[in-house]
Amino acid sequence: MTETFRYDELTWPEVEALPRDVPLLLPLASSFDSARGAAALGYPPRLGVLPSFPFGWCGSGLAVSPSLLSPCLTNLLDGLHQDGFTRLYVFAPAEAGLDIPYPILNDESLLPSMAPLPPDSAQDKVILIPIGHTEQHGLHLPLLVDTIIIEAIAQGTVARLPRLAYALPVMPYGVSTHRTSFSGTLNVGGRAFEDFWLGVIEALVERGFDRFYFLSGHGGNMSFLVNVVKYAGERHRRIFCATAFLHTAGRLGAAALERYRTSPIGGMGHAGELETSYLLYLRPDLCHMERVVDEMDFISTPDYYMDWIEGGSLIANPPWEDDTRSGAYGAGSHAAAEKGRLWLEVAIEEKVDHVLQIHEQHRRREERRRSGWGRWEKRL
Repeated sequence: MTETFRYDELTWPEVEALPRDVPLLLPLASSFDSARGAAALGYPPRLGVLPSFPFGWCGSGLAVSPSLLSPCLTNLLDGLHQDGFTRLYVFAPAEAGLDIPYPILNDESLLPSMAPLPPDSAQDKVILIPIGHTEQHGLHLPLLVDTIIIEAIAQGTVARLPRLAYALPVMPYGVSTHRTSFSGTLNVGGRAFEDFWLGVIEALVERGFDRFYFLSGHGGNMSFLVNVVKYAGERHRRIFCATAFLHTAGRLGAAALERYRTSPIGGMGHAGELETSYLLYLRPDLCHMERVVDEMDFISTPDYYMDWIEGGSLIANPPWEDDTRSGAYGAGSHAAAEKGRLWLEVAIEEKVDHVLQIHEQHRRREERRRSGWGRWEKRL
C-alpha cells in the first residue's frame, strides 16, 4: 500500500528532508482521492499530494484559457524541480488542454462538472476570491498557514452576509519571490499570477458578474493583486473590483492587533504572534509549539521594517536569509488560541464592512452613470 501525505501540512525542514525521488502530484480537482493518484503511479511506497488547484481548468465550472493556466502550473512544478524533486506529475481531466513540460495523468474520476462556478444566482453578490499560498512558515507551522486563515475569513464573511457575498474555493497558490530561501515554498510567478486572475475576472464578467473582492492571506500576493485590480478596472468600466492589504490590517483589524498583542513591533512579521495564534485556534493539530523560534532581528531603519502592518515609505525585496535563520519573522511564542479567535472575529467583521462598501460603491456609481453624470452623458 502507498503511504500518502499532504505536502502542505509539512513544515519546511520536513520538506527539506524528503527523498528527492518521492513522487509529488498536483491535482486539478475540486476534491481529490489520493488513492486514484497512487493507482495511476503504480502504487509507489510514498506519494506526496500537493494542494488541489480548484478551478481554472476545463470542467471546473470556472475555466480560463489553457495558455493562462499552463504557466502557473509550470512555475509551481519548476520550483520543485529546482529543489531537486525528480518525479513531478499533474493529475488533470483529459480535456484540460495543458501545455506543460511535466507528465499529465488523466483519470475518469475527474469528469467535468457542468455546474457553473459561481452559480448564476450569485450575480448580484460580491464575489469573494480568497487566495492563500503554500510557503514555509518557520520551524513550527505548516506550509498551508495562509490558505487556512484566508479560507476561514472568507467563509465567515459569507456566513454573515449570505445574500450579499459568495466565496469561490480558496486558491492555495500565490507569489513568493523568496522561493529559494527555505524549502517547501512554491511560486506561481508574478506575471503568470496576474494573467491568470485577469482571465478569471474576464470569464466572470462575460457571465454577468460585476463586483469582486480579492482576499489575500499572503503578503507576497499583494503588489500583484493591486495590478490585477487596476487592469480589471481599466478593461471593464462597469465593474467594481477591489482588494485590501492582507487581513486584520484595516481600521478595525489594526485596532484589534494593538489591543491584544503582547509582542513588540516586529513580532508579527511572518509566522509570528498573529499567524501562530490563528493556527492555534483553527488547526492546533498542525502547530509544533515546541519548535518555536522567535526572530525579530530584522535589519530595520525608520522607513523600512517588518511587522504585519508594514511601516515606512521604503519598498524593497532583500533576501530572507539576511533577517531570519528559521524562516520566521516574529514572536510565535506570544501566540494563543484565544487571540486567534478574537482576531478572526475582527477580520471577518472587517471583510463584512468591505463587502457592504463594495455594494454601496457599485450602486452609487451606477446611479451616476445611468443619469449621464459628467462625461458619462457621451458614453451612454
